[in-house]
Amino acid sequence: MNGARNRPLQTALMVALALLLALAPLYLGAYSLTLLGRVLALSVAAIGIMLVWGRTGILSLGQGLFFGLGGYALAMHLKLMSTAKGELPDFMVYNGVEALPWFWKPFVSAPFALTMVLVLPALAAGLIAWLMFRRRITGVYVSIITQALVLAFVTWLNGSQGLTSGTNGITDFHTFLGIDLRGAGTERGLYWVTLLVLGLCMAGTAWLLRTPFGSLLTAIRDNENRVRFLGYNTAAYKVAAFAVGGLLSGVSGALYTLHLGTISPAMIGVTFSIELVVWVALGGRASLLGAVGGMVLGQIAKDKISSALPDAWLYIMGALFVLVVLVLPQGVAGLLGGRKRKATPALAAVQVTREVSDAR
Repeated sequence: MNGARNRPLQTALMVALALLLALAPLYLGAYSLTLLGRVLALSVAAIGIMLVWGRTGILSLGQGLFFGLGGYALAMHLKLMSTAKGELPDFMVYNGVEALPWFWKPFVSAPFALTMVLVLPALAAGLIAWLMFRRRITGVYVSIITQALVLAFVTWLNGSQGLTSGTNGITDFHTFLGIDLRGAGTERGLYWVTLLVLGLCMAGTAWLLRTPFGSLLTAIRDNENRVRFLGYNTAAYKVAAFAVGGLLSGVSGALYTLHLGTISPAMIGVTFSIELVVWVALGGRASLLGAVGGMVLGQIAKDKISSALPDAWLYIMGALFVLVVLVLPQGVAGLLGGRKRKATPALAAVQVTREVSDAR
């Protein structure tokens, strides 16, 4: 009853917040707008973590891998567009590379690069998930494997100086789709594009969670064995959720690369992956708005506090995570939402079965 009464108020607050974000370029300074744009780009990855961890119960500590694949896919195209035709990128010349590597050549095409921003992270996430979940690997082992994979990816990037620019990363971009990235008004346009993509990802994920597929993910999180005994192939659902989470991280990486103007191994490592999880946990890992809100507030706090207390920032972040785990396991969203009756996973699965039967 209270929820029904509060719904109009919640809708009004959401509309007001959307308007404030949409009009941000009109009242924020250049630095604040750039920071907010980057934070909104990272929020797309937060949605993926919410889907994979909060709704499916898979704690991945390697989302930086998929974030990096999306970022590097776009950065390769941007670098080629900033290089004179027939010449090699500057870092390849410095490292004695004589011909453009074969896997760089297709990225001359913008449609191919944009397609790879979506396809590469989704395929990588799907393949990794299939290899893990078909063997019923769960729990902490998934976290260790994903963490090891992102570490291996970063190690390869660092060691491939002539192919990826190594620790320096890929930088010095000038144009994208014919638009001058350093031109007046570009930052505003990029901000609005990022906000639009974030809104579409939130709407799409909210719709997905309301389908029988979303209900099954929740049931799998609560008790996978019961769902399996009801006849569902839980591994297939987990692979699909993991692939969608990887796709969202890839989109986030591409947007973040555009905002920052560079992509490097230091930006996508284990620390970065864990940090994403911390902010999602802070906001509420099972809540779409909580995950996005936690990412926004966490990143802004990081910028402000790390500037004032650079030596203490990591300790503060660690303390926040411990506090959330011990006191607020559902994050700030759980605290604001009040106590809710916990759904029985078996009943959730039965409900999904009925919905599927009705659809047929």
